[in-house]
Amino acid sequence: MAKAKRQYVCQNCGSVTYRWQGQCADCGEWNTLVEEAGETVFSAKHDLSRGGRTIALESLDADSVMPERMLCGIAEFDRALGGGFVAGSATLIGGDPGIGKSTLLLQAAGRLALAGRSVVYISGEEAAAQVRLRAQRLGLGKAAVQLASATSVRDILATLGGGDPDFVVIDSIQTMHSDLIEGAPGTVSQVRASAQELIRFAKDSGAALVLVGHVTKDGTIAGPRVLEHMVDTVLAFEGERSHQYRILRAVKNRYGGTDEIGVFAMGEGGLGEVANPSSLFLTDRSCDVPGSVVFPALEGTRPVLVEVQALTVRLASGATPEERWSAGTADGWRWCSRCWRRAAGCSLAVRRSISISRADTG
Repeated sequence: MAKAKRQYVCQNCGSVTYRWQGQCADCGEWNTLVEEAGETVFSAKHDLSRGGRTIALESLDADSVMPERMLCGIAEFDRALGGGFVAGSATLIGGDPGIGKSTLLLQAAGRLALAGRSVVYISGEEAAAQVRLRAQRLGLGKAAVQLASATSVRDILATLGGGDPDFVVIDSIQTMHSDLIEGAPGTVSQVRASAQELIRFAKDSGAALVLVGHVTKDGTIAGPRVLEHMVDTVLAFEGERSHQYRILRAVKNRYGGTDEIGVFAMGEGGLGEVANPSSLFLTDRSCDVPGSVVFPALEGTRPVLVEVQALTVRLASGATPEERWSAGTADGWRWCSRCWRRAAGCSLAVRRSISISRADTG
């Protein structure tokens, strides 16, 4: 029997090499190459040009029906999605650990279940009892959400195939395991194969599928980049765990725009909607504050008022001036400081340090 050639796949970017090395030559990450089964001589000599079935081709001018959307009852979530979940779609949501991804999806699942939808929530990280306790804390203990704790894709598909779910949550895709592929859960091949099987089920059954994804230290979704191409919508859940506010934005959306954002506030009852995001970026405006200005920024179809604060300090003789900013880009703020120098009629760079921040970032 022909021996499979060894290959090593980077778990960060998915690049393939046939020799192990400590650092990936493509992305530069260390200790991310994992050995996986490669192509055999038999598979290389037998292509896929024969033995298949003929597929039916459709005309571009055929009548099409607009896909059905499901409103989850959380207006900010539906806004970021472009009008709700689409039947038969696959959505990937990523965010830092503890940011509230599971809480948000459990709230959405509970609202859909209370609206009469068939909802399945499968967790590969928590036991069903843990998810049930969190639902009770959120006031969703009476919602008819069907829970399970499983990691085998084969078992999950067999369970989902026995019913007719409208909404399925997989938390998270990095914990899923396919017995058709060698490797531990979380590897590039396992994530890709598991996601492919789950997405195929969603397309065939018409269920709206949501996959929770882990993120790396630089903020990108862990796993192969092809995962973001396989799904229909990619959502990023952003915020600081030390602050109560969270922002949900669409990075990719095949059924809507990517310019809308959803704003939430973490409280005792879970994630609450923030109907007026301008309140996040404005401090007390009861009196004029020197060094601050408010300008309207358009986020999708909603204007958001943002306050920018600037501070200049005269330095002692011989000190080196500095420019610091907590939001925006360096080139953008340098361009603004040049405009201020021209308008104010003084040189801010001479023996002065400049600090610029957005109101909510301090």
